[in-house]
Amino acid sequence: MKTYFRLIVALCAMVSCERPIIGGEESEAINGNLMVRVFQIEKTSFASLTRSAEPVGDVCTRLNYAVYDQEGSRVKQVNQTSDAPDFGSVSFRLEEGDYMLVVMAHSANGNPTMTNSAKIQFTNATGYADTFLYRDEVSIDEEPVEMQVSLERITSLCRFVITDESIPVEVKKMRFYYTGGSGAFDASTGLGSVNSKQVMTFDVDQNQKQFDLYTFLHESSSAISLKVTALDANDNVLYEREFDVPMEQNHITWLSGAYFNGSGSSASTNIGVTVNTDWAGDIHLTF
Repeated sequence: MKTYFRLIVALCAMVSCERPIIGGEESEAINGNLMVRVFQIEKTSFASLTRSAEPVGDVCTRLNYAVYDQEGSRVKQVNQTSDAPDFGSVSFRLEEGDYMLVVMAHSANGNPTMTNSAKIQFTNATGYADTFLYRDEVSIDEEPVEMQVSLERITSLCRFVITDESIPVEVKKMRFYYTGGSGAFDASTGLGSVNSKQVMTFDVDQNQKQFDLYTFLHESSSAISLKVTALDANDNVLYEREFDVPMEQNHITWLSGAYFNGSGSSASTNIGVTVNTDWAGDIHLTF
């Protein structure tokens, strides 16, 4: 009986020593010496980021945390989704030294590649979404470090709006192909770091006339070249038009017009620009 009792105690001790896993990485919550808590995202308070916190689903569905050495190589990474009970809090166990901490929030379909801090990259497969970033240097010594971080938007958004009274019934998809921006960014600047060919394809119905296209600009303001293609159920091209769209970081560019009011052949359109300052700013364009 004593031997059986000792075996039970030993098994309980082994289970109690296991550490939780977040996004395939150890959270290191018990022995961590760098604790990170997302406090604010672009003026949306995250004072208590839990599953029941109301703002979480409105701002992002994914959080990525990465620690880099002084050469920009990733040391550790943790990924979280909004259904995690500790969404917004994480702990790392690090050797003493100087590091760079990067925290990002977004709602893409998957996590970006974060191996290199100068090229944190989303792909056409993961999709592109509103993205927020925090980056800072941190020194680890004998005393634990606790950080409350605030993230700021680094994306630019082209909001394409169809003003036609109706969408032709044979149109089943809208494909947006755009260049001039980037699907990757440099964590030290928040600006785009590669020349990307970005593609977003949407299934459509008669009620969907707005399509959001995100990118990271190489400068605080520049332009993207946008090709908009309407497809049938077999991916045959029905309509196609091209636009040069001025963009600014942390701004929405509203590009709106009667897309189907004309021939189905490819056509380029010149557009005029007006600006107001809601959000960080909205650029309203018509075609």
